[in-house]
Amino acid sequence: MSLQTVILLLIIAAAVGLFFLGRELFQRGVRMKNRLQMSAIYTNITHELLTPLTVISASVDRLRLTAPDHEQDYDLMQLNIDRMVRLLQQILETSKSQSGELKLKVAQGDVMRYIQQTALCIEPLMAKKGLDFKIQCTPESMMGWIDTDKLDKIIYNLLSNAAKYTQGENGKVMLQVRTSRKFDHIIINVSDNGIGIPQDKMKKLFHRFYDGEYRRQQTFGTGLGLALTRELVFLNGGTIDCQSEEGKGTTFTVTLPIRKEAFASSQIDETHKVDINQAHSAILDIATRMHQQEIAEVEPEDNADSDAYHLLVVEDNVELLMLMTQLLSSKYHVKTATNGKEALEIIHKEELDIIISDVMMPVMDGLELTQQLKNDPNYQHLPIILLTAKTQDENRAEALQLGADSYVTKPFKLSDLELRINNIVENRKRIKEEFINQGAVFQKTDEEPSPDDLFLKQAMECVHQHLDDSDYDREAFAADMGASSSKLYNKLRALTGMNVSSFIRDIRLKEAMRMAKQNPQLRVSDLAYSVGFKDPKYFATCFKKEFGVQPSEYIESLSKD
Repeated sequence: MSLQTVILLLIIAAAVGLFFLGRELFQRGVRMKNRLQMSAIYTNITHELLTPLTVISASVDRLRLTAPDHEQDYDLMQLNIDRMVRLLQQILETSKSQSGELKLKVAQGDVMRYIQQTALCIEPLMAKKGLDFKIQCTPESMMGWIDTDKLDKIIYNLLSNAAKYTQGENGKVMLQVRTSRKFDHIIINVSDNGIGIPQDKMKKLFHRFYDGEYRRQQTFGTGLGLALTRELVFLNGGTIDCQSEEGKGTTFTVTLPIRKEAFASSQIDETHKVDINQAHSAILDIATRMHQQEIAEVEPEDNADSDAYHLLVVEDNVELLMLMTQLLSSKYHVKTATNGKEALEIIHKEELDIIISDVMMPVMDGLELTQQLKNDPNYQHLPIILLTAKTQDENRAEALQLGADSYVTKPFKLSDLELRINNIVENRKRIKEEFINQGAVFQKTDEEPSPDDLFLKQAMECVHQHLDDSDYDREAFAADMGASSSKLYNKLRALTGMNVSSFIRDIRLKEAMRMAKQNPQLRVSDLAYSVGFKDPKYFATCFKKEFGVQPSEYIESLSKD
């Protein structure tokens, strides 16, 4: 090959290389331009959303003054406004970091005490999850230069991340802060004994929009927290490292400079000092404040109806739990739980009619709760309504196969949920009317009686054996049946539509009618005492409510006949 040919080929190769290099640089420039444009769009949208949120917040404050009777509703609105603001600020900070606009402004103050106060504000979040949370600062007091806004976000993101991936039972989270030997840096360690991070995912740990394992943990995540944390640490001239072992836990180590000389003059604020009391203003989380306002078990407004239905609402989102409790408590007795395990403990102790449960929950989810209840003969009659964000047909089929009575997808209207509850209640009322109106419950047939028939027969025999005992109550009845009060209640409610007291009263009233037919000469008071009523007036009231006629009128009609 001649020299001229070689030179020509080299020229062609160089031209092709320059072409591809130029195209790559052009495409990189386009991508950079698009990224900057998107960053600007995110920033603008965030600012635009923060403005109406501010207006809404001000409107809520005004409503507090003009109509103070709805304090819980205002708290719920404000807490969700705060959550939106926090998320938007995180997006704004990420956008600023991406475009190089994130600035540092350090001031002098007691670094250790500020970190301790900041971490204490997150303690309710740990308590909500049942975690053992400890804070250790060595020394307890140390002056230095810090940007409190950036430090708040670093501590919050690391601690909330630790809480997110650590189970409540035997779960531990520790914040340790110490100074370097020369007292020019602080070393912050956040450690937990949670699920740990798989080694193959450690490389992407600080990448934006890396969502980690929050879906498997059935918790919330945006994929921005750790990426923003690293950028904030680098902005402070610090370092961040992570050590983790799957199944044993994770430790994040952050090192930050605190001497004035470590920062540029433009980053130093000489006019202000660090205010320790301001730590909570930027760090307190919505869920922790909601948890501090303990959700009470609410009784229905009309307590005169002793036969009011009892609901158990199981939901790990505290705001939604509070809202459903408030709205349903006007008609029903409402008890609450935040996971399936907690719900089971309540179910085994309390008298309940309907379970309303979220599907995605920590510790024990709604599907496992449903499966356990439907496989237990003592509780398989309990109606269960499942709430879920899963909309696929296979998810609905799985829930119904496990025995769920109804399946409601999020977002849902509370009126739709009430309609499902009312349908179940009306069905129970129809069962009750049929039981009251039927004559002989058990007729001799060639067919073998079902377990439910045998249970009802035993229950009726127990009441008949103590017919004239006015002190025969739910506890004594449950003991005779060899069941707990909650099991007896659930079974009777499912089979007869009645609670325990109503069942006993119904047997007594039916027996009173039978006795009156046999002996129309009985006085009403004697009849009342014979079937276990202490007060003849109360007996007369119950008799008329059950049969539509006063006992004296009924006896008189029998005498005439």
